[in-house]
Amino acid sequence: MKKNIILLTIGLFSSFIYSQDITDALRYSQDNLLGTARFNAMSGAFGALGGDFSSINVNPSGSAIFLNNQVALTTSTYGLNNKSNYFGSKDIENSSSADLNQFGAVFVLKNTDKRSEWSKFSFALNYENANNLNNLIFSSGINPTNSIGEYFKYYANRNNGVSLSNLQTQPRESITDLYDYLGTNFGYGTQQAFLGYQAYIIDPAANYNESNNRNYVSLIPSGGNYYQENFVRSNGYNGKLSFNASGQYRDKFFFGFNVNTRFIDYTQVTSFYEENSNNILSGVQRLQFDNELTTYGNGISFQLGAIAKLNKEIRFGLAYESPTWYQISDRLSQGISSISANSTGELPTVNVNPMIINIYEPYQLRTPGKWTGSFGYIYKKSGLLSVDYSIKDYSNMAFSPNNDYGNINSEIKNNLGVSTELRIGGEYRIKAFSLRAGYRTEKSPYTNQTTIGNLTGYSTGLGYNFGGTKLDLTYSHSQREYQYQFFNVGMTDYSNINSVMNNIIVSLTFEL
Repeated sequence: MKKNIILLTIGLFSSFIYSQDITDALRYSQDNLLGTARFNAMSGAFGALGGDFSSINVNPSGSAIFLNNQVALTTSTYGLNNKSNYFGSKDIENSSSADLNQFGAVFVLKNTDKRSEWSKFSFALNYENANNLNNLIFSSGINPTNSIGEYFKYYANRNNGVSLSNLQTQPRESITDLYDYLGTNFGYGTQQAFLGYQAYIIDPAANYNESNNRNYVSLIPSGGNYYQENFVRSNGYNGKLSFNASGQYRDKFFFGFNVNTRFIDYTQVTSFYEENSNNILSGVQRLQFDNELTTYGNGISFQLGAIAKLNKEIRFGLAYESPTWYQISDRLSQGISSISANSTGELPTVNVNPMIINIYEPYQLRTPGKWTGSFGYIYKKSGLLSVDYSIKDYSNMAFSPNNDYGNINSEIKNNLGVSTELRIGGEYRIKAFSLRAGYRTEKSPYTNQTTIGNLTGYSTGLGYNFGGTKLDLTYSHSQREYQYQFFNVGMTDYSNINSVMNNIIVSLTFEL
């Protein structure tokens, strides 16, 4: 045995970056269709219409359409169904959550100066969950070729390999001390090699040489056919608070702008299990590798928009949303356990739990900007039809400082591209009742169209106007397929996920 170690609980402050990848950048760059019930019922096609709190997040000039002061709040029940296919083995996980995902207020000031070309001004404050990050994925199956040992071997062997003397530093008497020391002085990758070494998953190769040939091999029996499970539970949100101002000019033109602050609160717990299914009674028989990542962040962006009324029926809108500039901090804790065997049978379980929370230096993320063009047709007071078309270039995402994230930024440039989104919505009024429906489709941000597939969705809803109060109810459905990769290096196999989202949204709007 390598050594017996007493576990302690301390904190680690490390200047070395955590292993971010494209998935992390996309998580905070993509917005889901949330917000008010009316907005969702028409699949978010509100860029040329305005007069709805969520429309302000599409086109800031939409607040100038409001006729009077209003407040609104929205609750939603979010359901997610994930069907996983991992080497032909299929699993299903369902999750649901309830949330107060929108609240806002708008104040309309009418201009009493009849000599002015500006007839009114509006000011609004609106908060929305731009993206619900709750998720639950379970994948299992028999991997015919690759083992988790490749992950730990990758980190042990890169850059001429990890020094074995570092992994065995004698003055440090506990796993906690050594894990802390390695993270602070050598970074995340060396910590991964350390976990694999202490759990007997990797060991120095027969030709290992401390000075110029630091090679490591996996102690997991070769031959393939590894039974593997991967469980992922995510919780959190990406919130958006908008400060809005707009004005109506000559009764035909509407102009507006937003200053947005963003909030990230995200936790992801992953548990990977592997078992040797070949009945080879030597080396590692089974293991479990657990990680818990917590992310906090805040950011800022701005939006500009305009709406033009050609006549009583036709409206056009144009809006621009700047990139969001985020400051993000990550915390990570890890643990691994394994059971090995030799000629005498199975050995006792080895638990490697550093009891450390790695606190990494904050980093920056710039998300892509977005352009939206809109068309609206209003038929008297009984109906309307609206179309929005958006363009977003995900290859413009970037982590900084670039000296630390140059490789991942190059990967973003090479793999991501322009994503377009089409939203179509309609509404028909029968006295106090409103009937609504919508459809949307969003192109994959990946140039290969398979790592993340295209999204399609539809929605339907109804509303009732009590006079000073409006009640709206909506059901929305969307579906997307994507590949979920368990690890970003070494063992890079993935499960194919078919994700189906269902939302039930209720909004109350009050006139003041």
